[in-house]
Amino acid sequence: MQTAKSFEAIFERLMKAAGVRNDSELARALGITPQSVNGARKRGEVPPAWVQSYAERTGTSSDWLFFGRGPMRVEEQAQAAPAGKSAFGPETVTCADCELVMVPMVEARLSAGNGSFEVGADVERRYAFRTDFLLRKGSPSSMVLMRVDGDSMEPYVLNGDVVLIDQSQRDPRPGKVYAVGVEELVYLKVVNASPGKLVLTSYNASYAPLEIDARGDLADGVRIIGRAVWVGRELG
Repeated sequence: MQTAKSFEAIFERLMKAAGVRNDSELARALGITPQSVNGARKRGEVPPAWVQSYAERTGTSSDWLFFGRGPMRVEEQAQAAPAGKSAFGPETVTCADCELVMVPMVEARLSAGNGSFEVGADVERRYAFRTDFLLRKGSPSSMVLMRVDGDSMEPYVLNGDVVLIDQSQRDPRPGKVYAVGVEELVYLKVVNASPGKLVLTSYNASYAPLEIDARGDLADGVRIIGRAVWVGRELG
């Protein structure tokens, strides 16, 4: 959930990028109604789809719109990056009509079953993703790939699937899937938050929801690592 501070900051950046002075002009720039903007202000949350759609249409950096990181425009990010590097991550490949970000696959294995994982975060290998694709998902420089171990998220996420985790997205949004650390265990679960409590739910009905009292003994051991924004599957 967006805080009041982050909500206002995103709105301000949208207005600056669009070159508008009020909500009516912003609505026209986003292709929505003034009532929609008013509703977003009342809820205190800018729908991510607005930001992603505007970024894609105008070449504005979604990383800048969401988080205020880097230059406003995508082309400025490429110009601002040191020679041989990209603003989106430590390794990139430039092709004829696109830029590819090499996203690291980390050793730690997410558990979609009993929660066990292999300790360690050394990079095994890297996989190429189009920069424009990653920008629509979140913050490319904060993304890692992890392999799922377990069947609790079937049929949507299978044992052995590779999940793209955006570690910049740590505020739980109802019904979204996150990598969640509980003490020394890491779970891939649907996260729902209520006052003082996190509820971790599996897609597989055979697994009961896990309720965590965020004010109890586990409070310091619970952490949302990042949101799962893409799932890949190898067909063997």
